[in-house]
Amino acid sequence: MNGCFLIPIYNHHETISSTVQHLLPFGFAIIIADDGSDSATKAVLAELAQRYAQVEIITLPQNGGKGAAMCTAMLRAHQLGFSHGLQIDADGQHDVADVPKFWQAAANCPAALISGAPVYDSSMPLGRKIGREITHFWVRIETLSLQIKDSMLGFRVYPLQSCVDIIQTHRIGQRMDFDIEIMVRLFWHGVPVQFLPTKVIYPVGGRSHFNMLKDNWLISKMHTRLFFGMLLRLPRLLKRHWQVKYEN
Repeated sequence: MNGCFLIPIYNHHETISSTVQHLLPFGFAIIIADDGSDSATKAVLAELAQRYAQVEIITLPQNGGKGAAMCTAMLRAHQLGFSHGLQIDADGQHDVADVPKFWQAAANCPAALISGAPVYDSSMPLGRKIGREITHFWVRIETLSLQIKDSMLGFRVYPLQSCVDIIQTHRIGQRMDFDIEIMVRLFWHGVPVQFLPTKVIYPVGGRSHFNMLKDNWLISKMHTRLFFGMLLRLPRLLKRHWQVKYEN
């Protein structure tokens, strides 16, 4: 297993240096996909790349969304020969202390997608909580499975070859719909999914780029596409469902 970190970023100049500083001791390359950020963020990223040899910055010409940044980072990591990429947010929501157990789980099962199962505190906004529950309901239908415990947390170790296969053959959601769609399609692709509990916080004064109207509309359209995709795969998903049931 040859791993790296993947960080999509859009205008998080206040937190990215701290995030990188916490990741450096692990000794992995850090690929940061700048999704058309402002000048303040670009200045911080340029300084990080100049100071640390293991940091590489990919600059998207304009803001395309989290999914666009992640697809770009994955393709670059795969091109560089990395087998796995650990996605982590730039804004400090994810618990870096859990990184070792994510890498260990990936080493134990290299073919799997290792994803965080979020443990939230009281800082989580009610609207986000309701939205997550709606998405969880649809993902269970789209996969005909209860194996997907959470499909929205962007704290994961991806098997890059499987991701690249999907990115190159399907039009994956380019914004906040990315995390959900890539997980569902990896499940359809036969990739096992494992979940590890991890603490997630919404920092005071933190900046979220989730647009309640626009992103929820994109996610709704994505669920429509995935529902019909599930119907096309229905015989195979039912067979897999019954195999899992009898094995357990």
